Amino acid sequence: MHSKLNFSRITATFLILVLPALAQSCDVELQPDYGAPVAHGGWEYRIIANGLQRPRGIVVDSHGALLVVDSGVGIKRLVLDDKGGTCFSVSEQSTLVERSELNHGIALDNENGVLYASSSDKVYSWSYNAEDGTVGETRNTVVKGMDNSGHTTRTLLLSQKSPGTLLISRGSDGNLDEEAKDIETGHCQLKAFKVADVKDALDFTSDGTIIAWGLRNSVGVAEDPATGGIWSVENSVDQLRRNGRDIHQDNPGEEMNFHGYLNSSTEETGANYGYPSCFALWSTDGFPDQGDLKTGNQFAPSEDDGVNDQKCNSDFVAPRITFQAHTAPLDIKFTEDGSEAIVSFHGSWNRDEPAGYVLSSIPFRDGQPVAASDSMDAAENILSNADVGDCPGNCFRPVGLAWGSDGRLFMTSDATGEIFALQKTGASNGSSGDDENSAGRSKERSWFALIPVGILGLVFL
Repeated sequence: MHSKLNFSRITATFLILVLPALAQSCDVELQPDYGAPVAHGGWEYRIIANGLQRPRGIVVDSHGALLVVDSGVGIKRLVLDDKGGTCFSVSEQSTLVERSELNHGIALDNENGVLYASSSDKVYSWSYNAEDGTVGETRNTVVKGMDNSGHTTRTLLLSQKSPGTLLISRGSDGNLDEEAKDIETGHCQLKAFKVADVKDALDFTSDGTIIAWGLRNSVGVAEDPATGGIWSVENSVDQLRRNGRDIHQDNPGEEMNFHGYLNSSTEETGANYGYPSCFALWSTDGFPDQGDLKTGNQFAPSEDDGVNDQKCNSDFVAPRITFQAHTAPLDIKFTEDGSEAIVSFHGSWNRDEPAGYVLSSIPFRDGQPVAASDSMDAAENILSNADVGDCPGNCFRPVGLAWGSDGRLFMTSDATGEIFALQKTGASNGSSGDDENSAGRSKERSWFALIPVGILGLVFL
């Protein structure tokens, strides 16, 4: 009788512990053809789709499907089979909008069923039915007049705090855009447009509200869901010299900038952030004529146009956080409670040693970064390449970010044509980067290790 009771208990324990683990197993095993990325800080990941041409911006519709700007192709729709955690498979893939001029920007009004996407010159909209995954036949031009060479992405953000408001970021005409000094040109600006009832196309330069100007190329734009604060991440200038000396390896830094709130006025609202006259200092090592400047302060490359370091720091808004030069932040998304900003760093081309190529987190508290403005380690790695020395030719390069259900994050990698799913599953316990653990299977392996133990218990008791 006693052994029968033990047998029953062991059997019950086996079923309770092992069967859920079996259900968590994932048969989706897309492997990279480069060194397996390394997850950090309690995160795990999987590659859930590949074979796209150049995936950039990404959103999730109300039914959980991914809408992805495949640059040079149009908008792809991926229907996912959600098996829990980071385990997804693509059950259906289609081209929702075939339009090669679409290159990056995308936004989705799930409540009203409107899809927005941008070319270098225009923002378009379509009616969108998430139930059957279709767009209407009519394509509307919402905003026009943004064309310039050089930086051609037009990032889109629909405000959740101010419904019907679309933010658009327009970047620099070339490496250094002198026209950005004139607010009337519309160059290098972040603007907000009321788009709920637009009948005729709005003009980017003459219409809308200036949220910020003097921004070289703020590709990533986000709204803090907790406070409504508007933030951007800035790609700064290349090949810069300071008083005739080359400083481009480690300066200027990339930036995280705060732009106030859409529904109230602050000193940052509509402010000038300095470009093309002033830039953020990253590394002070060997910096010419440093004086009292420290990381995060703005500096002038020279005084030829009448702007000096003092004017840079008194007349323009400095970044809240400065990042390593040339790391190229391309997107920013906040966690639901506003405690973290997740930033994708696409990676450098303008320095001898590669930098960036990483997905990172910046901790926030009370609507502001925890780190001081002169910090050089504000960003904490979430997903990095195994060997940054392999970049850019043989590694993932993160671009677009979008939150799905249950705290799961989707990320595009344009260089590899991939889409990743990530989830934070526990506290930081080091990184995992071998071929299996790094693909999000470490928990499955530990669960399956229980199976033979359970079987042995059944045999001998």
